[in-house]
Amino acid sequence: MADTPPQGALYGGQAVIEGVMIRGASDAVVAVRKPDGEVMVQPLPQSKLWLSKWRRIPFLRGISALAETLTLGMKALAVSANAALPPEESDEDEPEEEQTLGGFALGGMIAISLTLAIVVFFIIPLFLSRGLESFRWNDWAANAGEGGIRIVLFLGYIWLIGRMSDIQRLYGYHGAEHMAVHALENGDPLTPEGLRRHPTAHSRCGTAFLLTVVLVSIIAFMFFPRDPLWIHFASRIVLIPVVAAVSYEIIRFNGRHSEWWWVKVVAWPSLLLQNLTTKQPDDGQCEIAIASIEAAIALDNGQPIAVSAISGEPAVQPDPAE
Repeated sequence: MADTPPQGALYGGQAVIEGVMIRGASDAVVAVRKPDGEVMVQPLPQSKLWLSKWRRIPFLRGISALAETLTLGMKALAVSANAALPPEESDEDEPEEEQTLGGFALGGMIAISLTLAIVVFFIIPLFLSRGLESFRWNDWAANAGEGGIRIVLFLGYIWLIGRMSDIQRLYGYHGAEHMAVHALENGDPLTPEGLRRHPTAHSRCGTAFLLTVVLVSIIAFMFFPRDPLWIHFASRIVLIPVVAAVSYEIIRFNGRHSEWWWVKVVAWPSLLLQNLTTKQPDDGQCEIAIASIEAAIALDNGQPIAVSAISGEPAVQPDPAE
């Protein structure tokens, strides 16, 4: 399989249940190791909306990328969850469209996830920080205190879920995904040995994006009054897309110029945080990440997907006419 991506393509993805999802220049792929050891590689169809001109407009592309990431992530999790079931419990005999999330269910899951994130990381800090005003803190100090509460909640959440054994294994796949992207970007072989030349942290990681959102929100919210309450509340909600768009541009810039010394300084906190969200993968996890990224490259190059290095059988053979 050719492992040369299209010129200028950026690859990235996320860990899923016993697998890795990789998004390439125009296609996404999820690779999962099933309970019987077989590797399943499945493309995730992309909406033309995510490949439109909006993807090339600064700041607007950040909002588009966030929506795409949430949608892809939910689809990849659904595929991996079904693949992780024992054969007698899975739905392999059902048509593929029956195994994937419908538009209503997918939209509902994304809406619930976004609502919980906004409540925990934006609304709760807002109301907790109102108590700081009783100590005669001015708006600037109280807004800074609100930002501090937001950081504590975010770091506490990352630390807490990392104590779960299932999440620890997920973090191994997270590390493998980053190492595979590093290897591709540095021209190293896509083998477990080639991946192990690189760290588990990556400047374009979703964890880095979330931390950047938290930090950018602190700066953005500093300039808004805390009274009346409805303005305080509305500013936190209305500015979320703006904060996300700015954060995306920062992450994108850091990823493209990661060799610059001052970019390394700016990116250092997010790379440090990834010590909590990534683990050194085993060879099997590396193989899954390799299968996913090779399949994404193949699709971008108009080639059929295969995982011959692992299972010896083609996973998908798309119609050449498509």
